[in-house]
This record gives sequence, C-alpha cells and structure tokens, in this order.
Amino acid sequence: MIKVLKSGFFTTIQDAGRFGFRNKGVPISGAMDGRALDKANFLLENESDAAVLEITMTGPTLLFEEPTYICLTGAELSATLNNEPIATYKVQKVRKGDILSYGRLEYGFRAYLAVKGGIQSQAVMGSRSHFYPITAQRCIQERQELPFVPTKSYDPKIPEIKIETYSGQKEILVYKGPEFDCLETPSLQRLFEEDFTIAKENNRMGYQIKEPLEACNFQMLTSATVPGTVQVTPSGKLIILMKDGQTTGGYPRVLQLTAEAIAILAQKKSGDTIKFLLQP
Repeated sequence: MIKVLKSGFFTTIQDAGRFGFRNKGVPISGAMDGRALDKANFLLENESDAAVLEITMTGPTLLFEEPTYICLTGAELSATLNNEPIATYKVQKVRKGDILSYGRLEYGFRAYLAVKGGIQSQAVMGSRSHFYPITAQRCIQERQELPFVPTKSYDPKIPEIKIETYSGQKEILVYKGPEFDCLETPSLQRLFEEDFTIAKENNRMGYQIKEPLEACNFQMLTSATVPGTVQVTPSGKLIILMKDGQTTGGYPRVLQLTAEAIAILAQKKSGDTIKFLLQP
C-alpha cells in the first residue's frame, strides 16, 4: 500500500481513459498529459493503460508500506525520497518505509507518479480514472491507502530517458473543426497570427482562453465533442475541452487539437500563452 500523508492540491488516479460509454454521457477522462503517462509506464515496463497518480501544481506526501519501483514524469515538482532529491524520467527503487514528498513547482503544471505494475485501485466501467460521480472520489484524500503489487527486485531494460520539457512549448498543432468555416475573416486572421493566454478558468474539463474572437452567432444542433475540441461561444470566447469535458456541445467546433497538443496544453497554467498552428 501507499499511505497518503498529505494529498496535495489536486491529486487523482488516472490511466489511459474510460472508453465505450460516451453515448451515455461519460467522458473519456484519463491522464491529461498522455505523453507523460506513456513514458512513465514505458520505463517501468507496465501495461500502457496502467494507473498512475496525476499530480497538479502541488504534490502529495506518500509513505510506501511495501517495496516497489517508481518513475516520475511530466512537470518538475522538486520531488524528494526521504528528503533526498530524485530525478524525473528515471526508474527509482523504493524501500518499505520510504517517504516521497514534493516541493516547489519548477516548470509545467501536472506531474505523474507511476509504480511498478500500476496502482491497483477499483476499476469502474473499465477504468481506474477518477471522475466524480462515476467514481466515488474526485481526488485522493489524506490517510487513504492506495494498493499496488509489491516488487522487491526488478532490473529495468531502460532505466532512464532524456527529460522532456515540452511544457515551455508555445505552439500547439490543430486541425480544422467541423464548423471552422463559420468564422469570419478577422477571427481567422487573429486565430493563427496572435498569441492567446490561458484564463484562470482551467481544469480537467476544459481551458478557457482570455482573449475573445469576434462574436459568432452561428446556429447549430448539439453535436459530439471529444478531448481537444475547440468551441467558440456567441460572445467569441474560446473553450478547449479536455479529458473530463462533456461529450456533446452546442457551440461551433472550430478547431481540434492533436493528442500531442493536448499533452502540451495540460502542462499550461493561468497566464501561460499558446499559439495555434494549423495542420494542412
């Protein structure tokens, strides 16, 4: 077990996502930064959909009650094991009684903690990803215990890889959305020429953009949306749906982020800037 001594700001269990239930209004959920999830599980030779902890802005304090191996990826949150700094993107041995803590946020916004074999919490509708009220919790809580299969000995094939710092990347790749042509010329010019700022309204459901485009009064029926769909409201506000975003929406879908762009955006916080780069 991993005992949660402190929960951090917003720490959730996430895996590759919950698929097959969007027709019932259930979002995919899963790790916001799928790229960081993949690298953590790759280094530990876990299944690609093994559950990890997604740690937002401020990390938890965790007591390992059994031995295992861990890997940290994503944002740099100055992690320490028994008060000694440990590196990201590197397999780390953990002994019974070791305490993992997090400190200052250096870059990025979401960090990932994987354990050998994955976190073995209860699966709901085929996924361990937290999404309230589908799951009983929004995030982990103090004194909670997180199950995993202890590992006393393990010789990783690839013990570490180069640290990825794409959180500082401004350009995010997008494709045209189904209602792209509803935008007027002034909005189209601004969309790909200007930088845009992440508003304070951002979470796992969606990111709002601070600077509005021109008003858009395009009328449409409620239609399907997916993570990375960029909608524009009648007032010109841009909303980028993320992993816990709704499955349908009535606003024009003007752009669609690539999977890599979603991972980059997941590492952005309020005040950071992005620039849309249209794929042919």
